[in-house]
Amino acid sequence: METNIFGITDVEGVSANGRPIVAKGVVRLRRPDRSQSLMSPLHLEELVALDHQVRTVWAVVERLDLSAFYEPIRARGEDPGRPAIDPKLLVALWLYAHVDGLGSARELERCCEEDAPYRWLCGGLRVNHHTLSDFRVGHEKALDQLFARLLAMLMNKNLVRIKRISQDGMRVRASAGASSFRRKDRLNQLLEEARQRVESLKGQMDAPGSKERRSVREAARERAANERTTRIEKALAQLPKLEEAQQKLSRKIASAAQKEPRASTTDAEARVMKMADGGFRPSYNFQFAADTESRAVVGVEVTNGGVDHGQSEPMRKKIEEQTGGTVREHLYDGGYLRENDIERAAAGDVAIYAPGKPPRNKAKRGSFHDPKPGDSTAVAAWRERMASSEGKDIYKLRASTSETVNAELRIRRALDRLLVRGLAKVRCVGLWAAMAYNIVHFGKALTS
Repeated sequence: METNIFGITDVEGVSANGRPIVAKGVVRLRRPDRSQSLMSPLHLEELVALDHQVRTVWAVVERLDLSAFYEPIRARGEDPGRPAIDPKLLVALWLYAHVDGLGSARELERCCEEDAPYRWLCGGLRVNHHTLSDFRVGHEKALDQLFARLLAMLMNKNLVRIKRISQDGMRVRASAGASSFRRKDRLNQLLEEARQRVESLKGQMDAPGSKERRSVREAARERAANERTTRIEKALAQLPKLEEAQQKLSRKIASAAQKEPRASTTDAEARVMKMADGGFRPSYNFQFAADTESRAVVGVEVTNGGVDHGQSEPMRKKIEEQTGGTVREHLYDGGYLRENDIERAAAGDVAIYAPGKPPRNKAKRGSFHDPKPGDSTAVAAWRERMASSEGKDIYKLRASTSETVNAELRIRRALDRLLVRGLAKVRCVGLWAAMAYNIVHFGKALTS
């Protein structure tokens, strides 16, 4: 009997059941050697499989007209300047990022260096997060056109129709804290302090010899002070709009007049809204419209209003303008419903499917389906339509369409929380997510 360097005893003989005992030797292991040099050839086309989703995204992007993204590029011909990164690559990166559920520019930069699908897209190019972030939110008009062209491709292949659409709102958490909302007096105080800070930093920079020894940290402090001043000024500029909305609300709710409006010093255009869980948080209200037959997203809009009424007619008109089609049936929940909207829709030969508000005393007033004195022809037709079994069956499509679309956009297309600020930038994020959603569901059909 012997014991080796690992403390394992080598035993030879016969066990109790009569089986021979095999002697144990030194354990043999394979260990990593990180000091060695490797020559490993890499072929980018072999990084992803032929049926990988990233190839579908690239194939769709190659079929799209991206001329609007090329217009702002100044590096042209023999003019001086560094060549720009091809917008086709940046479009593909952000579309695939939302397909992959990725919403951060810094994380996307990391993926471009480490993850095979993103490395395949980049094809050896390095893209930093500043370029990615600026491109994502800096082309709102071009993104509108791109979304419309993608819809046109879907409609030309008879994959999508807009005869019947379903609309729903989705509140998404804004990139602002609840404590960043301040009243007018406090905002003026903060603005004065911020301006004094800027003047103090400028005074330090104007001192003799300061420019020669100016550090990166000092430059960052001056830039941060200027940015904070700008944000506070934007918050103060939002107060008149908030006061106007407060006055309108006070006509309906007396207690609303007692509340002084507040604006955020982080994101001036964000508003505190009631969320699906009953809590109140800074948010934006995303409006998505989907075709009930194909469940494709056909309309995107973003507001900072906490209510949905007044959003149905603009959405319908925008969809018709972008696609050249005609909406005949519009489904939405009771939060959108206004009798004026029903009448205007009926004048345009559009049938509205939406539930009315249930009466407080059903014994006296009955159901919202029952005719009411003073109903217009359009409103009476709406009540009759919603009371019919056919109307109820059609309205069931709203939940099965909009709820599933919103859930996928929130959970899988990086719309769970916003990382950008301002209505224009937030709307760009919504357009990216909607296009990624359509590519996931129809990309292979578009490229076949």
